[in-house]
Amino acid sequence: MATRRVPELDPAQVAQWQAGGGELIDLLARVREQLGGVAAFRTGPRPTVLVTDPEAVQHVLALHPGRYVKRSHRARLLIGDGVLAATGEAWQSQRKLLQAQFTGRGMRRYEQRIAGAARTSAARWAEYARTGQEFDVGDEMRRFALDTIWRSLTGHPLDAETESELTAVPAVVAALPSLPADGAAARGAVAAELAGIDAVASRAIAAARGHEAGPDGPGLLHVLLDAAETRPEYTDGLIRDELVTLLVAGHETTATTLTWLCLLLDRNPEARDRALAAGADGSPERQQAIQALVHEALRLYPPAWILPRSAAQDDHLTGYEIEAGTDVLVCPYLTHRDPQLWYKPGRFDPARFTAPGRRPAHPGSYFPFGIGPRACLGLQFALRESTALLELLLPTHVPRFRSTPKGAVYGITVRPDGPTPAVLGAAAEAVRR
Repeated sequence: MATRRVPELDPAQVAQWQAGGGELIDLLARVREQLGGVAAFRTGPRPTVLVTDPEAVQHVLALHPGRYVKRSHRARLLIGDGVLAATGEAWQSQRKLLQAQFTGRGMRRYEQRIAGAARTSAARWAEYARTGQEFDVGDEMRRFALDTIWRSLTGHPLDAETESELTAVPAVVAALPSLPADGAAARGAVAAELAGIDAVASRAIAAARGHEAGPDGPGLLHVLLDAAETRPEYTDGLIRDELVTLLVAGHETTATTLTWLCLLLDRNPEARDRALAAGADGSPERQQAIQALVHEALRLYPPAWILPRSAAQDDHLTGYEIEAGTDVLVCPYLTHRDPQLWYKPGRFDPARFTAPGRRPAHPGSYFPFGIGPRACLGLQFALRESTALLELLLPTHVPRFRSTPKGAVYGITVRPDGPTPAVLGAAAEAVRR
């Protein structure tokens, strides 16, 4: 097969971007726009290859994951050797244990916990509507998602003390991109937060080991402890890392997606009306329409907006030469906004996910949770919990935002760059735009 060198962005443009202090996404967008779906840029001695073309995405993530490997997860300081950061045989073993918990029968085990967290959240919203109290939508979504994953891990609803202590988790996640490159210095900068997270994890592990199952029975933490009975690699350290990994992956991404969706519905209220009109309360038609809202929010703001890989060997990628050791950045955010793939990609249009022929057929065109063997385990969990909450909130509550963020922060996740204060009910009418 004939191959060619990956086209590379003019270094002068990279220098201009560096001098202007731009965001990485700005540079990546320029690379994709000028050079296409497989293109390179250079900020050091070696080029980095950006991948947004669907065929190339599938090649890297799904067809040849052994050729394009994860070197070190950006959140390793927080999640340690949890499944997101693990590699090789350790990753395969850890993923196999957890995968059964998030598919089929495993998911049914958590339905009541998801429903309980959704009802608790809906009750808070009803109180906000009754009193006209201002609240932050992003904070509420984090509270709901954290309650959901905590119930799933421990069998217990999230209590106020644990909730307060676990605010350290999003604080560390937000700080990660700006921490020092030196590992010891980075850990020192968030030492207090990490110590607090470790204390919560230790208490939860001790309670589960003492057979303190919650009202809904044993949780994911009990699965990990059961594994430790026969698998010596499941030390308390690894169980802690898996617990924190599930806390991070299980609430930060869902909360961010739901926050974006509320902001998008504020700008596109007709989309909410269409979803509710799709079917009766609890019907499959309404559920499908609500899931389409979530999918469209995920298209515009995929939680894992960039997926770094390293070429473990020389390779041919859709006709281009890739040398071993090359850094590769797969970018769902840009693939999802490619006008050659998506009609009017900047428009919020949930019908892309309900009407036939409205979205690209190629699996590498839409992958908010990744594709291939390292795709996020929690896809179905996240969709189920998001739908469960929205089925309760959408028919009765319309947040009216006092102010809205101006843009996004591209860190470990892509999140709104400011607070999201809102009111409901009678007080909402006073600020209706």
